[in-house]
Amino acid sequence: MDEKRVVLCGANAYDKKYYFNGAFNGIPDSIKDELRIICVLFTEEVGGIFTIVFEEDGSLSLETSAEEDDIYYDEISSGLLVSEIRRKRRELLQSLSLYYRVFILKEDFTEILKEEEES
Repeated sequence: MDEKRVVLCGANAYDKKYYFNGAFNGIPDSIKDELRIICVLFTEEVGGIFTIVFEEDGSLSLETSAEEDDIYYDEISSGLLVSEIRRKRRELLQSLSLYYRVFILKEDFTEILKEEEES
């Protein structure tokens, strides 16, 4: 994985485990709980591995993968579910991106607001 990308959290259907990056413990517990629910339900529904990753620019990527021999992994459903999460959890994802840009990348909050107003 590119060192400029940072995993926020993820779930693995094979190991039945959830991971949350401790570097983000400043995120409120209610949001951590929501992220856990999103990740675990995703892997329960379609299988494989699901991760939420911060890109270098602070945007979020929702990534899914599966082991090559996993005949139960549903690639079509995974794409549809990623789209649904992006649509239904848009505010959460935008807030996390803003958090990352301000508190981790140390960007100026007023500059970020100006960018958003212009777009």
